[in-house]
Amino acid sequence: MKKEVLINIKGVQEQDGQREEVELFTTGNFYRRGNSYYIAYDESEATGFEGAHTTVQVEDGSQRVTMRRTGSVRSQLIVERGVRHQCNYDTGYGNVIIGVLGDRISSTLTPAGGDLEFGYSLDVNTSLASENSVAINIREPEC
Repeated sequence: MKKEVLINIKGVQEQDGQREEVELFTTGNFYRRGNSYYIAYDESEATGFEGAHTTVQVEDGSQRVTMRRTGSVRSQLIVERGVRHQCNYDTGYGNVIIGVLGDRISSTLTPAGGDLEFGYSLDVNTSLASENSVAINIREPEC
């Protein structure tokens, strides 16, 4: 059953010695289907992906996280610890195929919410592009 939740996302990207941190507070839906949890929310102008819808799928056992964007921007990133996936990423200026190597995945998600953290490297033509980490907190709104 889908329920509306408060979502706090913190992202860190390190590229060429530069570190960029982004934090987003939004509302969205949280639900369980089969053996996976899903976090779904609409992007905004603040994220640079206005008009896109993002769904994060966390497979049971926290072995794999899949991030899909649909709408104005289409992309899919698969993060799996110790596995390199080739993924399609829409930069807004065109599509590129990038390598995604999962570093770590940690989840305390329950039907009530919780935390998800994961890290990954991005490469283009096998050359390191950036190191990334994402922390997502899901909680029910206070009445």
